[in-house]
Amino acid sequence: MALSISAVVLLAIIVFLLVKKSGLKGGHALVCVLLGFYLASTSFAPSIEDLSTNVANMIEDISF
Repeated sequence: MALSISAVVLLAIIVFLLVKKSGLKGGHALVCVLLGFYLASTSFAPSIEDLSTNVANMIEDISF
């Protein structure tokens, strides 16, 4: 659960910065949000969740 909340916050910050600094239009951001909601209800959702979990674990294992 903590991973998903952190990912949502991180992605929200990235979208906010893209809207403010890179010229991403609000409509484009809305389309991306809607795509996420619809994608979450497809059969691809478990695969995407597994991929994001594996990437987060890989990043966590990196020692600096």
